[in-house]
Amino acid sequence: MTDIPTTAEGSLKEFPKSAPADRATAGPLDEGEAGAIKPSVDLGSLRIEPKRGMQLRLEVDKTNSRVVAVTLEYLGSTLQLQPFAAPRTSGLWHSIRAQIMDQIVKQGGKATEHEGVFGPEVIASVPVQAQGAFSTRGVRFVGIDGPRWFLRGVIGGLAVQDPQAAETIHQMIRNVVVVRGVTPMPPRDLLPLRRPDGPEENISTEEA
Repeated sequence: MTDIPTTAEGSLKEFPKSAPADRATAGPLDEGEAGAIKPSVDLGSLRIEPKRGMQLRLEVDKTNSRVVAVTLEYLGSTLQLQPFAAPRTSGLWHSIRAQIMDQIVKQGGKATEHEGVFGPEVIASVPVQAQGAFSTRGVRFVGIDGPRWFLRGVIGGLAVQDPQAAETIHQMIRNVVVVRGVTPMPPRDLLPLRRPDGPEENISTEEA
């Protein structure tokens, strides 16, 4: 998947937060908004609601064994999630979205902006290489600015174009709880993710 900077680099210009109007009640929720804790997989800065048939994959940086992303697979659709530190009053999605589109175009892909259920999103066709052959893959980039955090989702598979599959993935995003913590962190730094405690079914790891 296309990467975005995970450190406090980029424009210093402040942008408004970009999120659904009902985010604080319908999700994705901040830990302080979540209320009673539902059954979930604790991944540190993310809590993921389990779903029958869902596969969860942790993407690990092979250079330092750090978990850098969480990918959920469900009925032919995928959802990659990454939580980042963000300012308290301003948002990151407006500036990051422009960077994603620029990077995709530079790599030879295509990217357009559309209004989605979470606000502005990027619909892209990105170049991929598999078994020595080059092709393109459709993906959707969504971003939600929360209180002191930013959650980026990359949607692939059936949910890119199939409305029913997309609705299911959208609800999976809504069910996410972000645990920002109290440690000061520069905006755009990746919030710490970790492997869950104890044995977990349907969880695998992959080097990124």
